[in-house]
Amino acid sequence: MNELNTKQERRYQILWSIFFIVVSIIAIIPILRVVSISFSSKDAILKGEVFVWPIGFNTDAYTKALKTGNFLGTLWYSVRLMLEASAINMVMTILLAYPLARRSLKLSGAIMTFCVLTMYLNPGTIPNYFNVRDFKLINTVWALLIPGAMSVYNMIIMRTAFRAIDESLYEAAGIEGCSEFRIMWQIAVPLTVPTIATLALFYAVSRWNGIEDQLYYINTSSLYTVQMTLKQMIESIAISAEEGSTTQMTPDNVKAASITLSMLPMLIVYPFVQRFFTQGIMLGAVKG
Repeated sequence: MNELNTKQERRYQILWSIFFIVVSIIAIIPILRVVSISFSSKDAILKGEVFVWPIGFNTDAYTKALKTGNFLGTLWYSVRLMLEASAINMVMTILLAYPLARRSLKLSGAIMTFCVLTMYLNPGTIPNYFNVRDFKLINTVWALLIPGAMSVYNMIIMRTAFRAIDESLYEAAGIEGCSEFRIMWQIAVPLTVPTIATLALFYAVSRWNGIEDQLYYINTSSLYTVQMTLKQMIESIAISAEEGSTTQMTPDNVKAASITLSMLPMLIVYPFVQRFFTQGIMLGAVKG
Protein backbone atom coordinates (compact mmCIF):
# COMPACT_ATOMS: atom_id res chain seq x y z
CA MET A 1 0.00 0.00 0.00
CA ASN A 2 2.83 2.37 0.91
CA GLU A 3 4.63 1.51 -2.32
CA LEU A 4 1.44 2.26 -4.28
CA ASN A 5 1.05 5.61 -2.53
CA THR A 6 4.69 6.41 -3.26
CA LYS A 7 4.21 5.69 -6.97
CA GLN A 8 1.07 7.84 -7.07
CA GLU A 9 2.88 10.66 -5.31
CA ARG A 10 5.74 10.48 -7.80
CA ARG A 11 3.33 10.57 -10.74
CA TYR A 12 1.55 13.50 -9.12
CA GLN A 13 4.83 15.37 -8.65
CA ILE A 14 5.95 14.63 -12.21
CA LEU A 15 2.68 15.90 -13.67
CA TRP A 16 2.82 19.10 -11.63
CA SER A 17 6.50 19.59 -12.50
CA ILE A 18 5.70 19.28 -16.21
CA PHE A 19 2.77 21.69 -15.80
CA PHE A 20 4.90 24.36 -14.09
CA ILE A 21 7.72 23.93 -16.62
CA VAL A 22 5.25 24.56 -19.45
CA VAL A 23 3.79 27.59 -17.64
CA SER A 24 7.30 28.97 -17.02
CA ILE A 25 8.23 28.57 -20.69
CA ILE A 26 5.02 30.33 -21.78
CA ALA A 27 5.73 33.16 -19.32
CA ILE A 28 9.35 33.67 -20.38
CA ILE A 29 8.76 33.64 -24.16
CA PRO A 30 7.49 37.29 -24.31
CA ILE A 31 10.55 38.45 -22.34
CA LEU A 32 12.92 36.55 -24.63
CA ARG A 33 11.17 38.01 -27.67
CA VAL A 34 11.60 41.58 -26.40
CA VAL A 35 15.29 40.96 -25.73
CA SER A 36 15.71 39.33 -29.14
CA ILE A 37 14.08 42.28 -30.94
CA SER A 38 16.38 44.69 -29.12
CA PHE A 39 19.44 42.91 -30.56
CA SER A 40 18.08 42.10 -34.05
CA SER A 41 18.57 43.85 -37.38
CA LYS A 42 16.02 46.13 -39.00
CA ASP A 43 15.36 43.81 -41.93
CA ALA A 44 14.70 40.80 -39.68
CA ILE A 45 12.24 42.78 -37.56
CA LEU A 46 10.36 44.22 -40.56
CA LYS A 47 10.06 40.76 -42.09
CA GLY A 48 8.74 39.33 -38.82
CA GLU A 49 11.52 36.76 -38.56
CA VAL A 50 12.46 37.44 -34.93
CA PHE A 51 10.95 35.19 -32.29
CA VAL A 52 13.11 34.23 -29.28
CA TRP A 53 16.58 34.47 -30.85
CA PRO A 54 18.25 37.62 -32.28
CA ILE A 55 18.73 37.74 -36.06
CA GLY A 56 21.37 40.08 -37.47
CA PHE A 57 22.87 40.82 -34.04
CA ASN A 58 23.62 44.49 -33.35
CA THR A 59 23.57 46.88 -30.38
CA ASP A 60 22.61 50.12 -32.17
CA ALA A 61 19.26 50.23 -30.38
CA TYR A 62 20.94 50.31 -26.97
CA THR A 63 23.16 53.18 -28.05
CA LYS A 64 20.10 55.07 -29.24
CA ALA A 65 18.11 54.28 -26.06
CA LEU A 66 20.91 55.42 -23.76
CA LYS A 67 21.31 58.66 -25.74
CA THR A 68 17.58 59.43 -25.87
CA GLY A 69 16.87 62.18 -23.36
CA ASN A 70 18.51 61.39 -20.01
CA PHE A 71 17.64 57.70 -19.89
CA LEU A 72 20.83 56.66 -18.09
CA GLY A 73 20.42 59.38 -15.45
CA THR A 74 16.76 58.44 -15.00
CA LEU A 75 17.75 54.79 -14.60
CA TRP A 76 20.18 55.66 -11.79
CA TYR A 77 17.62 57.97 -10.15
CA SER A 78 15.04 55.15 -10.28
CA VAL A 79 17.45 52.72 -8.61
CA ARG A 80 18.13 55.21 -5.79
CA LEU A 81 14.41 55.92 -5.39
CA MET A 82 13.66 52.21 -5.26
CA LEU A 83 16.27 51.65 -2.52
CA GLU A 84 15.10 54.66 -0.51
CA ALA A 85 11.43 53.68 -0.82
CA SER A 86 12.16 50.07 0.16
CA ALA A 87 14.12 51.22 3.23
CA ILE A 88 11.29 53.54 4.33
CA ASN A 89 8.70 50.84 3.66
CA MET A 90 10.53 48.25 5.73
CA VAL A 91 11.20 50.63 8.64
CA MET A 92 7.52 51.61 8.78
CA THR A 93 6.39 47.99 8.42
CA ILE A 94 8.68 46.71 11.19
CA LEU A 95 7.87 49.57 13.57
CA LEU A 96 4.15 48.80 13.33
CA ALA A 97 4.34 45.01 13.03
CA TYR A 98 6.57 44.48 16.08
CA PRO A 99 4.37 46.15 18.73
CA LEU A 100 1.26 44.55 17.24
CA ALA A 101 2.99 41.18 17.53
CA ARG A 102 3.51 41.60 21.27
CA ARG A 103 0.68 40.02 23.20
CA SER A 104 1.23 42.46 26.06
CA LEU A 105 0.20 45.48 23.96
CA LYS A 106 -3.19 46.81 25.02
CA LEU A 107 -5.76 47.50 22.31
CA SER A 108 -3.60 45.67 19.75
CA GLY A 109 -6.72 43.97 18.39
CA ALA A 110 -8.50 47.30 17.85
CA ILE A 111 -5.43 48.78 16.15
CA MET A 112 -5.09 45.71 13.96
CA THR A 113 -8.76 45.94 12.97
CA PHE A 114 -8.32 49.59 12.02
CA CYS A 115 -5.29 48.70 9.87
CA VAL A 116 -7.16 45.91 8.10
CA LEU A 117 -10.12 48.23 7.39
CA THR A 118 -7.82 50.52 5.40
CA MET A 119 -7.25 47.62 2.98
CA TYR A 120 -10.94 47.49 2.12
CA LEU A 121 -12.02 51.11 2.53
CA ASN A 122 -9.68 52.90 0.15
CA PRO A 123 -10.93 56.50 -0.28
CA GLY A 124 -10.06 56.54 -3.99
CA THR A 125 -7.90 58.56 -6.34
CA ILE A 126 -9.44 62.02 -5.86
CA PRO A 127 -9.32 62.10 -2.02
CA ASN A 128 -5.77 60.74 -2.16
CA TYR A 129 -4.79 63.50 -4.57
CA PHE A 130 -6.32 66.20 -2.33
CA ASN A 131 -4.50 64.71 0.63
CA VAL A 132 -1.13 64.79 -1.15
CA ARG A 133 -1.83 68.31 -2.44
CA ASP A 134 -2.80 69.67 1.00
CA PHE A 135 0.44 68.34 2.46
CA LYS A 136 2.36 70.26 -0.25
CA LEU A 137 3.82 67.10 -1.74
CA ILE A 138 2.85 67.69 -5.38
CA ASN A 139 5.93 67.76 -7.63
CA THR A 140 8.24 66.55 -4.87
CA VAL A 141 9.99 63.23 -4.45
CA TRP A 142 8.07 62.76 -1.19
CA ALA A 143 4.90 62.20 -3.21
CA LEU A 144 6.53 59.00 -4.44
CA LEU A 145 7.69 57.91 -0.98
CA ILE A 146 5.20 58.87 1.73
CA PRO A 147 1.72 57.91 0.39
CA GLY A 148 2.80 54.31 -0.11
CA ALA A 149 5.14 54.13 2.87
CA MET A 150 3.60 50.90 4.13
CA SER A 151 1.47 48.03 2.89
CA VAL A 152 -0.94 46.64 5.48
CA TYR A 153 -0.81 43.25 3.77
CA ASN A 154 2.97 43.11 4.13
CA MET A 155 2.71 44.39 7.70
CA ILE A 156 0.41 41.47 8.58
CA ILE A 157 2.99 39.02 7.18
CA MET A 158 5.73 40.75 9.19
CA ARG A 159 3.60 40.75 12.34
CA THR A 160 2.94 37.03 12.01
CA ALA A 161 6.67 36.38 11.60
CA PHE A 162 7.42 38.32 14.79
CA ARG A 163 4.64 36.51 16.65
CA ALA A 164 6.08 33.14 15.59
CA ILE A 165 9.15 33.83 17.74
CA ASP A 166 9.02 32.08 21.10
CA GLU A 167 7.65 34.52 23.68
CA SER A 168 10.22 33.30 26.19
CA LEU A 169 12.96 35.00 24.19
CA TYR A 170 11.21 38.35 24.57
CA GLU A 171 10.64 37.73 28.27
CA ALA A 172 14.27 36.71 28.88
CA ALA A 173 15.54 39.84 27.12
CA GLY A 174 13.18 41.98 29.20
CA ILE A 175 14.45 40.38 32.42
CA GLU A 176 18.01 41.21 31.34
CA GLY A 177 16.97 44.85 31.13
CA CYS A 178 16.71 45.25 27.36
CA SER A 179 14.42 47.98 26.08
CA GLU A 180 11.67 47.12 23.62
CA PHE A 181 13.62 48.77 20.81
CA ARG A 182 16.71 46.71 21.64
CA ILE A 183 14.64 43.50 21.79
CA MET A 184 13.20 44.31 18.39
CA TRP A 185 16.55 45.18 16.83
CA GLN A 186 18.74 42.47 18.35
CA ILE A 187 16.29 39.57 18.67
CA ALA A 188 13.18 39.94 16.52
CA VAL A 189 14.79 41.39 13.38
CA PRO A 190 17.71 38.89 13.09
CA LEU A 191 15.29 35.97 13.51
CA THR A 192 13.02 37.17 10.70
CA VAL A 193 15.61 38.07 8.05
CA PRO A 194 14.02 35.80 5.38
CA THR A 195 10.66 37.55 5.80
CA ILE A 196 12.28 40.98 5.79
CA ALA A 197 14.24 40.18 2.61
CA THR A 198 11.12 38.87 0.89
CA LEU A 199 8.98 41.88 1.80
CA ALA A 200 11.79 44.26 0.85
CA LEU A 201 11.81 42.73 -2.63
CA PHE A 202 8.01 43.07 -2.83
CA TYR A 203 8.32 46.75 -1.96
CA ALA A 204 11.21 47.24 -4.40
CA VAL A 205 9.31 45.67 -7.30
CA SER A 206 6.21 47.71 -6.48
CA ARG A 207 8.18 50.97 -6.48
CA TRP A 208 10.14 50.04 -9.60
CA ASN A 209 7.00 49.27 -11.58
CA GLY A 210 4.92 52.07 -10.07
CA ILE A 211 3.69 54.73 -12.49
CA GLU A 212 0.24 55.82 -11.31
CA ASP A 213 1.54 58.12 -8.58
CA GLN A 214 3.75 59.89 -11.12
CA LEU A 215 0.79 60.43 -13.42
CA TYR A 216 -1.21 61.96 -10.57
CA TYR A 217 1.35 63.86 -8.48
CA ILE A 218 4.39 64.64 -10.66
CA ASN A 219 4.62 67.20 -13.45
CA THR A 220 8.38 67.72 -13.42
CA SER A 221 10.33 65.49 -15.80
CA SER A 222 13.37 65.46 -13.50
CA LEU A 223 11.31 63.41 -10.99
CA TYR A 224 10.13 60.84 -13.52
CA THR A 225 11.31 57.28 -12.93
CA VAL A 226 12.49 54.99 -15.67
CA GLN A 227 9.00 53.52 -16.12
CA MET A 228 7.48 56.94 -16.79
CA THR A 229 10.37 57.87 -19.08
CA LEU A 230 9.95 54.56 -20.86
CA LYS A 231 6.23 55.24 -21.34
CA GLN A 232 6.95 58.62 -22.92
CA MET A 233 9.76 57.17 -25.03
CA ILE A 234 7.56 54.40 -26.41
CA GLU A 235 4.88 56.94 -27.29
CA SER A 236 7.21 59.38 -29.00
CA ILE A 237 10.29 57.48 -30.23
CA ALA A 238 11.23 58.27 -33.81
CA ILE A 239 14.16 57.48 -36.06
CA SER A 240 15.09 59.94 -38.77
CA ALA A 241 15.42 58.81 -42.38
CA GLU A 242 19.15 59.58 -42.33
CA GLU A 243 19.68 57.64 -39.11
CA GLY A 244 17.59 54.73 -40.39
CA SER A 245 19.64 54.46 -43.57
CA THR A 246 22.96 54.27 -41.72
CA THR A 247 21.97 51.95 -38.84
CA GLN A 248 20.12 48.69 -38.35
CA MET A 249 17.40 50.26 -36.19
CA THR A 250 13.63 50.56 -36.13
CA PRO A 251 11.45 52.17 -33.44
CA ASP A 252 10.64 48.63 -32.23
CA ASN A 253 14.37 48.07 -31.74
CA VAL A 254 14.75 51.07 -29.45
CA LYS A 255 11.54 50.33 -27.52
CA ALA A 256 12.66 46.76 -26.89
CA ALA A 257 16.12 47.92 -25.83
CA SER A 258 14.61 50.45 -23.41
CA ILE A 259 12.33 47.81 -21.89
CA THR A 260 15.26 45.42 -21.51
CA LEU A 261 17.34 48.07 -19.75
CA SER A 262 14.46 48.83 -17.38
CA MET A 263 14.21 45.13 -16.43
CA LEU A 264 17.92 44.73 -15.61
CA PRO A 265 17.92 45.97 -11.97
CA MET A 266 15.14 43.55 -10.96
CA LEU A 267 16.80 40.68 -12.85
CA ILE A 268 20.06 41.39 -11.03
CA VAL A 269 18.49 41.67 -7.55
CA TYR A 270 16.06 38.75 -7.77
CA PRO A 271 18.59 35.83 -7.71
CA PHE A 272 20.08 37.12 -4.44
CA VAL A 273 16.69 37.33 -2.68
CA GLN A 274 14.87 34.41 -4.30
CA ARG A 275 16.26 31.89 -1.78
CA PHE A 276 14.40 33.72 1.01
CA PHE A 277 11.00 33.50 -0.69
CA THR A 278 9.68 30.16 0.52
CA GLN A 279 11.14 30.45 4.00
CA GLY A 280 10.08 34.08 4.40
CA ILE A 281 6.49 33.72 3.24
CA MET A 282 5.92 30.47 5.16
CA LEU A 283 7.34 32.01 8.32
CA GLY A 284 5.18 35.09 7.94
CA ALA A 285 1.95 33.49 6.79
CA VAL A 286 1.54 30.05 8.34
CA LYS A 287 2.90 30.13 11.86
CA GLY A 288 1.41 32.01 14.77
